[in-house]
Amino acid sequence: MQACVGDWIIYYEPVKVPGTRGYFAVAKVQQVILDPGTPGMYLAIIEAGSYLDIANPVPFNSPDGLVERGLLNEAGAISGRAQSAVRPISPGDFYRIVTLGLAEHDDLLPRIGEAAPGSAVREEPAPFLYEQERITALTSRIVRDRVFRRIVVKAYDARCAITGLKLINGGGRAEVEAAHIRPVGADGPDTVQNGLALSGTVHWMFDRGLISLSDELDILVSRQVNDPDSVWSLVNKARKALAPARAMDRPHPHFLGWHREHCFKH
Repeated sequence: MQACVGDWIIYYEPVKVPGTRGYFAVAKVQQVILDPGTPGMYLAIIEAGSYLDIANPVPFNSPDGLVERGLLNEAGAISGRAQSAVRPISPGDFYRIVTLGLAEHDDLLPRIGEAAPGSAVREEPAPFLYEQERITALTSRIVRDRVFRRIVVKAYDARCAITGLKLINGGGRAEVEAAHIRPVGADGPDTVQNGLALSGTVHWMFDRGLISLSDELDILVSRQVNDPDSVWSLVNKARKALAPARAMDRPHPHFLGWHREHCFKH
């Protein structure tokens, strides 16, 4: 595990996990420490702001075979290394998984190696440049915001958690925005548990502390709102925020508590 310090890791769910997502997130390890609660065990401390859910969780097998090819032995069969809960991964396997996980399926954009209409054909970038671009993508605020939007909107099925509305434009783009519960500027992570799918007006009110949520997802409206009746008219009839289908994707009480303490105008 010490070999991970200062480097990127990939999270995965074993094949035996029901409905496994395969490889589902990346992060950078800051340090490894003894687990204060369990003798003989260790904890990997993640560098703040580095964790990122993969927009498209990558299954273990692809049409081209096993994605993590370092698990294959000389005979081309899966080796015993696949049973290790923590294992090293080659740069080639890491970049392959990241590329698949961050790929955007947008037919309006030229694919890597293809020319845009009316442009000259580009040469394939050198592998080193590919690796640099992928690492840059993991730390780029622009890329992280786009990935965060995709994972949050997907978790909420493109539906606003407060109003309950699901509006899609003619181009297939959802109206909802991905809101950080604890902002990035206040050390909020880009995790789905720190996100909410909100329509534009609701997002504006949430960021300014005019609405918030209890740990049980009850909707709270500030007493400082100048027109509370209009605000409540936007809220769904249950007056409770809609939750993602997966329990693990629900807003975490830690972030909700931070928002009530530091943003919500009581």
